[in-house]
This record gives sequence, structure tokens and C-alpha cells, in this order.
Amino acid sequence: MYDIVIVGAGPAGIFTALEIIKKGVQKKILIVEKGSSIEDRICPKNKTKQCMNCNPCSITTGFSGAGAFSDGKLSLSYEVGGELPDLIGAENAQNLIDYTDTIYLEFGADTHIEGVNQEEKVKDIRKRAIQAGLKLVDCPIRHLGTEKAQEIYLAIEHYLLEHGVEICFGYQCEDLILDGSKCLGVVIDKVRGGSDRKEIHAQRTVVATGRRGADWLEKLCAKYDIAHKPGTVDIGVRVEVRNEIMEDVNNVLYESKLIGYPQPFKNKVRTFCQNPGGFVSQENYDNDLAVVNGHSYKDLKSNNTNLAILCSHNFTEPFNQPIAYAQKVGELTNMLGAGHILVQRYGDILDGKRTWEKELSQSNVKPTLVDAVAGDITSAIPYRAMINIINFIQAVDHVVPGFAGTETLLYSPELKFYSNKVKMTPELDTNVENLHCLGDSSGWTRGLMMASVMGVLMGRKICEEDK
Repeated sequence: MYDIVIVGAGPAGIFTALEIIKKGVQKKILIVEKGSSIEDRICPKNKTKQCMNCNPCSITTGFSGAGAFSDGKLSLSYEVGGELPDLIGAENAQNLIDYTDTIYLEFGADTHIEGVNQEEKVKDIRKRAIQAGLKLVDCPIRHLGTEKAQEIYLAIEHYLLEHGVEICFGYQCEDLILDGSKCLGVVIDKVRGGSDRKEIHAQRTVVATGRRGADWLEKLCAKYDIAHKPGTVDIGVRVEVRNEIMEDVNNVLYESKLIGYPQPFKNKVRTFCQNPGGFVSQENYDNDLAVVNGHSYKDLKSNNTNLAILCSHNFTEPFNQPIAYAQKVGELTNMLGAGHILVQRYGDILDGKRTWEKELSQSNVKPTLVDAVAGDITSAIPYRAMINIINFIQAVDHVVPGFAGTETLLYSPELKFYSNKVKMTPELDTNVENLHCLGDSSGWTRGLMMASVMGVLMGRKICEEDK
């Protein structure tokens, strides 16, 4: 019997255990993780240059989740990172961000903060954004860097193990153990190498399975009547331009968070995960679904900047499967790219034609995702989303001249699976006793910092309530 079983070793799960240890409260904690430890998270694509469709994917699963292979940006404002402030209050969220940031610093995060002390230049960028009908959210950023993030999370992994936390790698959660409306633990089994099915009983169960586990959690919610509601799903593209185009914004803000509601649909469209000198990357989800992402290193730099443009989709009755909808969009795009990420030049989209490999080779913007397939993303992205993306790019061009250039690259599919929102109290209680859902899979957070904050809050609640 464990005091706490945590499903998922992403930031939310990690910081739950970390905060309990830091509070000096003795708890028997087990973390169940589908992937591997930081040391064993090796992507074969680094050598083969081709995605091998590993199961599970080392990029999205393992200790620290997708965060270990992301660019490692910590957003230091409560205005960025999801809707958790709506649940716990903005002031509380900001205080938790400030505290959580000190923990990252303790484990080796860079002390430099991007996007501060250049007020006049920020005002100029904001002025251009307003003129283009966009909102600029100038959020301070602590950039870990992909390689440094792995070092930081490795130190945290060792810290947890040294303080008695058990981590069960290579096991996935198959089911919950319920007695009426009370959760008693989980059923787990090995991912590879034959079955080793086990029942893990615990006083509290924390589910923190990240974006990759959002679909799985949604199905559990339906199965056990865990109160939830369909939320927002994001469908978009990863945009890549030369660094020269983004130079001013990169130097002043590092990451420009722009939000707009372009005509004619007026859906929310936003930029996300900007990577100066970064690299476009591929992630693989269940059923070999390939999605595009981006990251940046502290030391290794490319000639390009990449960022996501995401369109928020909300559905009403009778449809209640937004994650499945986004997956279908991704599957169709993958089909057109023969299992690879598709890439198309913005100018070709406006001209109503596909992009050819020869055209890419002649362009100023060289793709950093070398195995992306040139093609036609408009044949897969829904009309509404595509029009939103085109009009939003044209608006951003007023803020960043040249952004809507002919050679600007658009990669697809960029999908964010956090649409299922679990209903919880500010104390992070669900309607199932002793069951808590955290992080991006809960629908309340988006990104490293806010997921980590939710873990800190969960750890504190456990310590306070079990005194």
C-alpha cells in the first residue's frame, strides 16, 4: 500500500512528489511512467535521421515527459500557460510560479530572464500589434534549452530517488481501481516484453499523463463518470522563417505571444512556443500519429526561428469528441505525407499550388526538419482553420515585416491535445474521492511552468490535509 501513486512522470507528477519531500512530510510515493529514465531516453532519429516510430516514443514519454526534449521555456507570468488561474486565483497562481521558479534555479536553470528591461522596444512592438488587431502578451521567459533541460530534470530524478520516491519505468496505467465513488489505486502493466499486470493500491491517486495521455484520460472520465467537459482543441501549423525576419522580436522578447480573432470567423488564434535559432521537430503519439513541434538549444543554433500558430476550436452539442476530431486532421495530413510531416511555402498556399522539393532547395529558408515532405497542407487542414491561419499570418506581418513572405514555411500537423477539462475544486479534488488529475491532460494547464505549479499545489494540499 502506497500513500500516493502518481501516473506520469511529467512536470505535474514530478513536482507533486518534490514538494512533499521539500515540506519534510514522510510519504510512500510511487510514480508510474510509461517511458524511460532521462539517461535512457534516446531517440534513434538522431542517428538515422528518420523517425523509427518507437513505442513508446522517447520524445514524448519518459521522466519529465515531453519537457525533456522541448526547448525548455518557463513562462513566468500567470497570463500564460492555461486556465489554472481561473481555478485557484491569479495572485495565488503568480505566487506559485515565483516559488516554482526558485526550484528550477536550485536545480541549475539559467539565471537570465528573457523579455525584460526593454520597455520602450516592447511598447513599439505592442503598438504595431494593436494596429494589426492583435494583442501582445509580453511574458518574461526563463529559457532552459533542450540539452540543459535534460540535465535539470536528470538532477531532479536523482533527487527524488535519493529521497525514497519509487519510480516504475516501462509500465503504463491500464485502469483505475474504484470502490463506488472512491479511488483505491491503479492497475498497471508492462509496455513491452510480455505482461506483468499489477494492482497498485494507494491512499491517493494522482493522474498526470500530459498531452499524450489526454485521450486516455478522457476515456477514463467517460467510463467512471469523472466529472468533465469537452474543452478547447488546438489545430494549427508550425511556421519557420529566417532569423533575420524575427531578429527584433527575438532580441526584445525572445518569444512573442500574439493573440488575434481574425475575420471572418473570429476564432481565437495565437502564437505559441517560439524558438529563436531553433529546430522543427517531430513527435509520435499513439497509433503512429506524427505531429510537428519545435525546440531550441542553449548552444546549438540554426539560421531559422520557428513558432506555432494555433487555432482554438470549441464544439457544442451533439459533438463531444474534440480530441478525436484533431486526431483525424492529423491522420489525414500524415496520409498525404506518407507518414511524415508535411511542409509547404506560404506563397504556394496563396497561389493555390503544392510545394515541390526542388522549390524548397532553392529557397532562402531551409527546412530544419530535414525529412519533412513538401506537399499541400491545405488538402488536409479544415477550411475554417486554414483561413484563420492565413489571415493571422497577414496580421503578424504588420508586427514582423516579412513574416508573410513567399518562402515562409508552414509545417503540419501541429496539434495540442488538452481539450478534456476535468472538473475540480480549487483544492484539486475531483468528484471521485482520493482521485486528482493534474497537468496538461487535466485540461487546466499548457506548458512546463503551469504544469509544475499544479504539481506544487497538489503536493502542498496533500501535506496540509494529511497533517
